[in-house]
Amino acid sequence: MTINIGVIGTGAIGADHARRISKTLIGGKIVAVNDVNISQAQSLVDELGLSATIHNSGHDLIHDDGVDAVLVTSWGPTHEEFVVAAINAGKYVFCEKPLATSAQGCRNIIEAEMQAQKRLVQVGFMRPYDSGYLQLKNAIDSGLIGEPLIVHCAHRNPSVPDTYHTPMAIHDTLIHELDVLRWLLNDEFVSAQVVFPRKTKYAHSALADPQIVLLETKKGVRIDVEVFVNCQYGYDIQCSVVGEEGIANLPEPQSLLLRKEAKLSNDILMDWKDRFIAAYDVELQAFINGISNNKLTGPSAWDGMAASIASDACVKAQQSQQIEPITMPEQPAFYR
Repeated sequence: MTINIGVIGTGAIGADHARRISKTLIGGKIVAVNDVNISQAQSLVDELGLSATIHNSGHDLIHDDGVDAVLVTSWGPTHEEFVVAAINAGKYVFCEKPLATSAQGCRNIIEAEMQAQKRLVQVGFMRPYDSGYLQLKNAIDSGLIGEPLIVHCAHRNPSVPDTYHTPMAIHDTLIHELDVLRWLLNDEFVSAQVVFPRKTKYAHSALADPQIVLLETKKGVRIDVEVFVNCQYGYDIQCSVVGEEGIANLPEPQSLLLRKEAKLSNDILMDWKDRFIAAYDVELQAFINGISNNKLTGPSAWDGMAASIASDACVKAQQSQQIEPITMPEQPAFYR
């Protein structure tokens, strides 16, 4: 069974997903594309040699009878509109983060999906598909290190553009930790605080960098996340879980250990796409397989809303410099 897929948004991540579906994965075929820049959509079709319809609007693509499933990889503020439209059309939809730009937008998606009485949405959180995080999850769930007590994390980028500002450290960067830590610990956040250390000289005037985000969960686990997006030296993701009986660390990406010129060294990645390239493959293959099996198992719309609620609280904590509560509504049975 081949799943005919339409892509809304052919920028960097949309083009990457189209390439992997066309060149790497099995069971899926790109049959339609749309972008606000029609020439960009055409270039992707030409590059991949696709026999795909280029639609003038995302809604035209969604209502194309030849499209079984939709990838929403367009500009963040358009996500809610296209995801709800896909649900109402009865089509499966993979949406890159953010699911919506507000918690209310996520609620609107959840209401539409529950009304459809079927899980149709998978959110593009790829870290639960990363082999290192899966090892860490297994160490926790198996009781290997006892009950988790403390988690230390770091999310570092070598640099960011001048358009990146302080709240984006939460909405665009920390959002991945906000999702993966809920999954890793099987727990919910209850409070957030943001602390600003001394500012790096590499950050522009509209960006406070680095930041330290302090989170607390329902079970009492304390989490600290260093967000440092101008660290210069590379793209570096760290996670260390301190348990009652041991400590488990996220494995480093595999790299060549080199002895040369009186030095022992490993290469450090500079690009986030390289760090999680395998996870992107696995998450999209899981989406295609889920459609074939008539059952999605990846991050849900509820997970997207949970991350959004926590993200909003963290931005509020940036502004207030106080401990801010994170209040999650009761999870519907539909998403359990």
